Amino acid sequence: MPFSAFLDYLQLEKNYSEHTITAYKADLLSFQEFISTEFDQEDLSEVSYPQIRSWIVKLSEEGISNRSINRKISSLKTYFRFLLKIGEIEVNPLVKHKALKTAKKVQVPFSQAEVSQVLDNIDTNDFEGIRDRFIVELFYSTGIRRAELIEIRLKDLDLGNSTLKVLGKRNKERYIPLLGSIKQTADKYFTERIAIAGSSEKEYLFLTLKGDKLYESLVYRIINNYFSEVSGKLKKSPHILRHSFATHLLNQGANLNAVKELLGHASLAATQVYTHNSIAELSKIHKQAHPRNNKK
Repeated sequence: MPFSAFLDYLQLEKNYSEHTITAYKADLLSFQEFISTEFDQEDLSEVSYPQIRSWIVKLSEEGISNRSINRKISSLKTYFRFLLKIGEIEVNPLVKHKALKTAKKVQVPFSQAEVSQVLDNIDTNDFEGIRDRFIVELFYSTGIRRAELIEIRLKDLDLGNSTLKVLGKRNKERYIPLLGSIKQTADKYFTERIAIAGSSEKEYLFLTLKGDKLYESLVYRIINNYFSEVSGKLKKSPHILRHSFATHLLNQGANLNAVKELLGHASLAATQVYTHNSIAELSKIHKQAHPRNNKK
């Protein structure tokens, strides 16, 4: 069965993003190539679990991480569930499959001092400088994802009401309140943006120096370059700024459910991964302040 019906299902019924659909398609094509080469078989609806296990072994031998393998198998599992739903198969070959064990990833957030130092260090005397500062401020004050920042349109930013409309995963919209400090940076950015955008209508908020829409690698590079100057942390990315946003809010006593809504998480479990840093901070405060711990 061609993948087109499945990909349409992901887009139209599941509201998956274009990026996610592309990843699913790549995983399916990779598995199909393996099945064709190793077993001279084209139809995935006739695949057996031992064949899938053979693919897992091959991926592992190629040095693919367990986390990446699990993602690929998840794509297959979703595809087989789709085939089951439309009656193409009677049994999902992955129904009893257990995900490979993965090491727990520890995301180390930037400190408040590191964020402040980056903001202080950015030269805002030209378009790129003020744009970059606006990007850093927006990431840190809203916790939005990189893809969400890139897709912000001018109409989504309401400085009068201090709100930002964000289109998140599966095309879910949410509104995020903006800090008052954002307005000053935004006003300066718009002044510089006029010269870049020219007379033509540019619907996206953030532009390159050539007036084009931002792209993922550029946004990553902006964050990585500035934070490399002040931080020795191994990972310096837009996601770490999102992680810092959540961690710092929780450290200041923010409600977990409120942080969940701001981040656009579908479940509370996704937000709880940020709590270990909050708990560590609370533990530190507890030890410093509790009278029993201060007794000599």
